[in-house]
This record gives sequence, C-alpha cells and structure tokens, in this order.
Amino acid sequence: MHGYLPKSGPEPFHPARDATSCTGGFLPKNAASEEIDCGTPPEVPHGYIIGNYTSTLGSQVHYVCKEGFFSGPEDTVSTCTALGTWESPELYCQEIDCGSPPEVQHAVLVGNHRSSLGSVAHYACQEGFESPGGKITSVCTEKGTWRESTLTCTEIITEISDVLVFNNTCMRWKINPGRMNARIVYVISIKGQRLNSMESVHKETVNLTTDSRTPEVCLDLYQGTNYTVSISTAPPRRSVPAFIGFQTAEDDILEDDGTFNISIFNETCLKLKRHSMKVGSEQVYQFKVLGQRWYLNNFYHATSFNFTTREQAPVVCLDLYPATDYTVNITLLASPKQHSVQIATKTIPAVKQTIVNISVFNETCLTWRSLKTADIEEMYLFHIRGQRWYQKEFAQEMVFNVTTSSQAPEMCLDLHAGTNYSVTFLALSSEFPVAISLTTQITEPPPPEVEFFTVHGGPLPRLKLRKAKEENGPISSYQVLVLPLAFQSTFPCDSEGAASFFSNATDADGYVAAELLAKDVPDDAMEISIGDRLYYGKYYNAPLKIGNDYCIILRITSEWNKVRRYSCAVWAQVKDSSLTLQQMVGVGLGSMAVVIILAFLSFSAV
Repeated sequence: MHGYLPKSGPEPFHPARDATSCTGGFLPKNAASEEIDCGTPPEVPHGYIIGNYTSTLGSQVHYVCKEGFFSGPEDTVSTCTALGTWESPELYCQEIDCGSPPEVQHAVLVGNHRSSLGSVAHYACQEGFESPGGKITSVCTEKGTWRESTLTCTEIITEISDVLVFNNTCMRWKINPGRMNARIVYVISIKGQRLNSMESVHKETVNLTTDSRTPEVCLDLYQGTNYTVSISTAPPRRSVPAFIGFQTAEDDILEDDGTFNISIFNETCLKLKRHSMKVGSEQVYQFKVLGQRWYLNNFYHATSFNFTTREQAPVVCLDLYPATDYTVNITLLASPKQHSVQIATKTIPAVKQTIVNISVFNETCLTWRSLKTADIEEMYLFHIRGQRWYQKEFAQEMVFNVTTSSQAPEMCLDLHAGTNYSVTFLALSSEFPVAISLTTQITEPPPPEVEFFTVHGGPLPRLKLRKAKEENGPISSYQVLVLPLAFQSTFPCDSEGAASFFSNATDADGYVAAELLAKDVPDDAMEISIGDRLYYGKYYNAPLKIGNDYCIILRITSEWNKVRRYSCAVWAQVKDSSLTLQQMVGVGLGSMAVVIILAFLSFSAV
C-alpha cells in the first residue's frame, strides 16, 4: 500500500503462498505494515528549518539561512520519499560580506573593521575638517551593502578675534572653540612705517605653531614705528584674517632696567629682545636648559652656557633632542636686578626614521638597529595583530611598550602557532612607524580526545570520533590506524609509512583503516566501527583477523605552509580478536536465512 511498508514478511509477496495480502486498502490480521517515517530532516550548514513538519511520506520541510548568511535561488525544500529518507536540500548559505567600506569625503577610516553583517566602520575627519553632527560610521547590512552615514566632514573656518597688544611688541588673540585641539600654524604679516617717512621700513612674515586657544607672540619691532599686522592660519586650514594697527613706543621712554622678552621660532630657536637705550653695549646671558620625556623616568638632558652679544635682538638656536619637554631659564648677567625669564617648549618627534635593519630570528624574535644617541634611553611602542585564515573567529591584538638604551635591541614576542601577524612599532622620539609581517609555523595539534577500550576475545564496540580544536594550526584529517599490539610502544606518531590494507606486505605490518577530512567530521562527534568493510577516503576498513592482537590508534594531522604535524592516541587494544558486532549480526542473519530456505524447501516437497 502506498505510504506503508511490510512490518513482517517479504516484499513483494504471494498472497496464497506467503500468507500476506492487502485488500481494499486494508491489511489482513496476519500481516502488519508500518507507516513510512523519514525521521529527523537533514541539517543545512548555517541554516535552519522554519515552521512545523511531520516525517511521513510526502512531508516537506522548508529551510532558511541564519542571520548573517544568504543564499541564491536554490531549492529550499526537502521531501520525505518512499525510501524512508529525506531528499538532500540544495540550500547553500554563504556569509554576508559587504566588502570595503565606502569612502567619505575629507575623512579616513580608523581602527580595524570587518565586512560581515553588523560590522561597523569608523571614520575620522582629516585635519582642518570636523563632523558637527557627531561620529561618522557605516554599518554592513543584510543586503551585503554598507549603510552610509548621513553625516559629513565640513571645513573648519578658524575665527581670530580679540587681538590686543601688550608689552609694546607682544600680541595676543583668541580663536573660536572647536572640536579639534590640533596644533595650528599662524602666518603673521608685519608692515611698519616710520612716523616721519612715507616708505615702509619694516616688512616681515613670521610663522607661529601652537595648540593654544589664546596664542601669544612677541615680535622684533622697531621703536617709534606705526605697524599694521595681519594674522591668518596657514593651509590646509582656512580663516578670515584679523588686522590690528598700533604704534611702538619711542626710544626715550624705555629704561635700562635689564628686562627683556623671549620669542620662540623654528621650535628650537630663541629671539631675545632687551628694553635698553644703550645700543651697542655688551650683554651676557646665562642659559640653563633642562629636558625631560614624560614616558621615560630616567631621561634628562641638561646643559648650561653663557652667551655674549652686542645685539639688541640676538637669536640663539639650541641643540635639543626630539620629542622632549624643555624648560629654558635665561638670566641677563650684570644687570641691576639680575632679571631672569623662563620659557617652556616642546620639540616634535624626529622627522627621520630611527629604526633600521630589522630582522627576525627564532620565528618570533625581532632585532633592529637604532639611530638614536648612544646611552640615551628610548621607548618603543608595539602594536601587534594576529589572524588565521582557517579560523575566522580567531583574533589576537597586543599593545605594549618597551624601554631600552641599547642601539641594537632584541625583542621576543609571545605569539600563537600557525598564525599570520602584522607588527607595527615606533620609537616615541620619531614620528615614523615601521611595519613587518610574521608567520608562525604550526605545532602538534591537541591530543585526540578518545574513550579507551580494552577487549579480550569479544567484539570491539563502535568508537566515537570527536572533532579536535584548531589551537596550533588547521586540522587537515583524522586517520584510524590498525597495528599489531606488539608495535604500540615503538610506533612513531609522525610515521608516514603506513599503507592501506591491500598494500600490506605481511600480516605483521599495520595499515590505515580509515581517513576522514576535517570538513567531513561533524562538530559534535561521529561513530566508526572497525572492520565494517567500507571505504573511508581511499582506505578500506577491513575486518580484524580472528585470534590476533591489535592496537587501534587515532592520528590527527595538521598541515600548513608545507609543514605537517601529528598527534596520536591509543583508541583501543584488542586481544584474541573475534567478530565485530556488525559481523556477528551478519552471520546471524545469514544463518537464519539458511534455516528459512531449508524449511521452505521441505514444505514445498510435501
């Protein structure tokens, strides 16, 4: 009957001879049939079943992909067939990948980002631009595209206001509050004209770099002169220039009290301006310079010297280390009040690369040559990222710093096996980082997790194979090896000489009974029967010979970058082997069939 199978008796059958018949859609009392049941539907990787279903003939189950995955127009239905099995669904779920994030005008991508569903890309506005509406982000959607942000980077127009003059030649101004605290370069254009002359007597352009919201600068101006000064920002920033006009004091109102002003230019140069009527008189300045680095406790740069000059506005350029905070104290000696002025300045990182000749040794160790001054400590900042192509969920990131005075430092890193690394590091006294790539080789995979069996003269139970974790490299395959028990203690796990059952020269040689690729082993576990006469890969799982002693070994193979590593575990010991459970069932069924045939022949003869 359609939709049913005979529970007892052969099929097809002869009603008179086999005492089995079906009439009117009903079965007779002396025969029984059971409804076809296909059991649990098959699983689809990264997919699941929607709605309710039954497992009877003709039932259908519908599949969809999990969140974060999509499929093409494949068949998403599996049907229960008359054979009692489910049709294989053709649904193939692929992970959503949005690709590279979109570009945002006047912005750059910051940090690391992925391209899977829900990933967020973050942007930062370029110098001279800001995002008034907040942070700019883009999100990967289920359509496989990036949802672009409605926010944009707009140009910052610096507003210069409240310009005033103090101490006769010094100026101070304010800028509008903004979101960025970057250093701004100002261009100060000076035009001076004498009171009794129609021609310009002083033209000069001065640059000032500062991150202050109320910048100050002291200019080297002529006395008794009318000045017009314009202040603007240097590109790429834009501003509306601010203008101010003023007159410097005449010479005769200045007193020789030993006071002077200091202005800084080109980062390490000082311009001194003394208020004195004694033009051409010799002046002696004492300089005391102290430099420290906030990130180095033991770093000090101290120097002192005297500077003698007859100029009223002398210039002194100091030999300073990069990336250092300095305090400069200047005293005018032999003045009536020993007047002193103290000024602070900070040097920027070096504009040249200080790390050269980088090399890798012992796979995870680095050495390089530092171009810094000998015996001066330096701090190096490391940023390390590790990824594995075969394990997408794996991610290792480390950020740390190292301080050393060596000019040939060495650093060994704590890295995982079987991983691709990008290493970026820089000396904090330099603004140029260096980047290299490292690949660590795989090591032995974790030992197989097995339930050990010892069998004496009985059948060997089914063995459960559990999937190993890819901790030290990608798992390639699992092999089941059958060896004479006497070879257990001497068998090398990395031996590649084991052949198939049919390639054995003698019974004393072991053989590979089964090989399964890692992708074919389910995430939970699977069972294997030794001697089930099936092929696993290219290897035949032959029955064990009765009366022999065997050792069953499970071997895991990891292979990557032309390197192969193994780990083994003894799965079972078989002494005086007998038929397996499957073989015993087969023999029993065969014997029963012989008995039935003999009985049938006897009945026919009567």
